[in-house]
Amino acid sequence: MATKKTVKKAAPEKKACKCGCKGECKKSTCKCESKNVMDIVKLARDAKRPHLLDFVKYICEDFEELHGDRLVNDDRGLIGGFGSIDGVKCLILGHHKGATLDENMEANFGMANPDGYRKAMRLMKLAEKFHLPVVTFVDTPGAYPGKEAEERGQAEAIAKSLEFSSLLKTPIVVVITGEGGSGGALAIAVGDRILMLENAVYSVISPEGCAGILWRDGTKAPEAAQALKITAPDLKKLGAIDEIIPEPKGGAGANHKATALAVKKAVLAAIKELAKLPTDKLIDERYAKFRAMGNFYK
Repeated sequence: MATKKTVKKAAPEKKACKCGCKGECKKSTCKCESKNVMDIVKLARDAKRPHLLDFVKYICEDFEELHGDRLVNDDRGLIGGFGSIDGVKCLILGHHKGATLDENMEANFGMANPDGYRKAMRLMKLAEKFHLPVVTFVDTPGAYPGKEAEERGQAEAIAKSLEFSSLLKTPIVVVITGEGGSGGALAIAVGDRILMLENAVYSVISPEGCAGILWRDGTKAPEAAQALKITAPDLKKLGAIDEIIPEPKGGAGANHKATALAVKKAVLAAIKELAKLPTDKLIDERYAKFRAMGNFYK
């Protein structure tokens, strides 16, 4: 009886892509197979991404946190203190989401109250007094919209923070590390250099919120995300940010140390550049930078 010959099927050949990686691109985001916007939103919200204190751990030698707004409270959703980055003394300030459930609850998942923004202004005033640069880390779904926050003047605190930051007489470097949500993010994101991690997002509203308002249908969030132009490459084209910081293979959540060191390098370069500018020119250029946003007429 004749035996059947088994023919081995050849393994499917990997398709070559535009960058020539053959599906094995070492970059965290392969340029030829870019993720859709909702994938990036999910990455930006990933609980495994480094948070403020993770960055402090890897880039700052002697961080000393300062507490309270001297009026009401010490908001844990937004924390700050002084420290040194490679010998450069500065104020480090940012949203704090927390790494554990208890920390999440204490920090209100990074949604700051008015006390947090007033604390931030108090610390920025100290930095200005001692001629130290300010480095802010943005990672929040938005400012806390609760009843008590509104009663204590949430909108006023954010508006005051925008005005205050725009006139601060010291360099400000902003790093958007995860979610940059609405006015809660912008309150500490008025700066001279706006840096953004590759898989972070920055928007006036969440895709789900936008879909709910425009279509009354949360399932249209991917469509809203695409239209909002909230990713780093889109925002760079629009002039809303200055630089995209690449993430390691697997994204920021896969390697906190490598991500923090990339942020450290970009922050130090920005501080070095801004330190050369006279104070008057620094403020004028900051003001012109934000006035030019949204102007698409030549």
